[in-house]
Amino acid sequence: MTRKQFLILLIAVVVLGGAGLALVWQDIAAYRASGARIGAKLLPNLKIADVAEIRLQDAKDHVTLTRQEKYWVVKERGGYPASFQEISDLMLKLVELKVTQSEQVGPSLWPRLDLAEPEKGKTGGAGTVIDFRDAKGKSLTRIVLGKKVLKKDPLNPLPAAKDGVPAGRYVRVEGGKETVVVVSDPLNSAEANPGRWLNKEFFKVDRIRTLAAGPEGAAPSWKISRDEEWGQWKFAAGGGVLNPSAAVAVVNKLGSLSFQDVAAEAKPQTEGKPTVMVAETFDHLVYTVKLAKKAGSDDYLVNFSVSGEPPKSRAPEKGEKPEEAARRDQEFAASRKRLESRLAAERALGKWTYVVERRELEPLLMSRGDMLPPPREKN
Repeated sequence: MTRKQFLILLIAVVVLGGAGLALVWQDIAAYRASGARIGAKLLPNLKIADVAEIRLQDAKDHVTLTRQEKYWVVKERGGYPASFQEISDLMLKLVELKVTQSEQVGPSLWPRLDLAEPEKGKTGGAGTVIDFRDAKGKSLTRIVLGKKVLKKDPLNPLPAAKDGVPAGRYVRVEGGKETVVVVSDPLNSAEANPGRWLNKEFFKVDRIRTLAAGPEGAAPSWKISRDEEWGQWKFAAGGGVLNPSAAVAVVNKLGSLSFQDVAAEAKPQTEGKPTVMVAETFDHLVYTVKLAKKAGSDDYLVNFSVSGEPPKSRAPEKGEKPEEAARRDQEFAASRKRLESRLAAERALGKWTYVVERRELEPLLMSRGDMLPPPREKN
C-alpha cells in the first residue's frame, strides 16, 4: 500500500467513525428527550393538585372521574360518589412509578403489546387510556397501558400462576416519540369500568327489633321479632316454630350488604312482584328495602329508604348510681352522634338504585318455608 492510499483509508475511517458517533449521540439525545431513562419517573411532570378529571377508556368501557369541591364523582353513574381511596392510590402510584425498561417501538407494533388506541368493538391489541385533565378540561398527561409483564414464580402453586404472575406493565406515554416503557407494577386497578370506581359504602341495618318480608302490595309472607336486642328470634303473633339460624342469617345480611354497581337513571324492571322488606330497629328507625329482579339477568335492583329518628335521651336503668348515670349518658350521646352521621349518609344514598348479585341476597329471598326448622330425619 502506498502512502497516498494509506492516507485516503485513514481519512475514510475518521469520517465514518465521526458519522457513527454523531448517530450514537443523536440516539442518546432522543432517548433523553423522551424522558424514558431507566430509573426515571414515569410521569415526572404530573402534579396531583392540578388534576381535576381522570378519563379511562378501553375497547369496552369508559369512565370519567370528576373532582368536586370536597369529593370525586363518577360521571357515567349520574354523579354518584367515587372512591377517593381508589383514585388517590392510583394517582400516587403513577407519580411515583419508575421506568425499568425502555424501547423504541413504532405504531405498527403497538397492537402486539396491547398499546393501540382503543376503539369501541375492537378489542384486539387495544390498550387502556388514562387521560389526566385540569379544571378547564386541558389534558395534562395521557398514557396508554398495555400488556402486563409476567414473572415466573416456581413457588406459587396456583394454576393461574402457571405462565407467571403479573409483575409489571408496558406503558406508552403520549409525546414520548414512540417510546414504550415497562414499569414494575401491573396497575391492576386501572380499569375503565365505571362500577369499579364507586364508593362502596352501603346502608347498614343493625339492632333490628322486627323484620317482615313479602311481595310488594301484599301481606308479609313472614315476620319475625324479638323483645330484647340479644333475645331469641320468633315468628311474630305466634306464627309457629322458627329456625333460629335462618333468622340470624337474614338479620346479619342486612347489616353487611354490598353492591356491584349503580343503575343510573334506570327504573327497576322485574319478573313478578318485587320483594319488600321492612325492618324496625331498637333505635326507632324503619328501613324499607325493595328487591327487584333485573330483567334478563340474575342480578337484582335494590332500593332502600330509612325513616324515623333515634331517641334523644336514654331511659335510666333501675338502681344506677350518679357516676354510672353520667358515664352512660356520655356514651349514649357519643353513640347517637355517630348514628346521626351514619343516617345522614344513608339518606343521601337512598335516592339511588343499586345492582346487587343474587348470591349476595340469598338470605333475604327466603320464603316462609325456608324460615322453618328443617324436618327431622326418621330413624
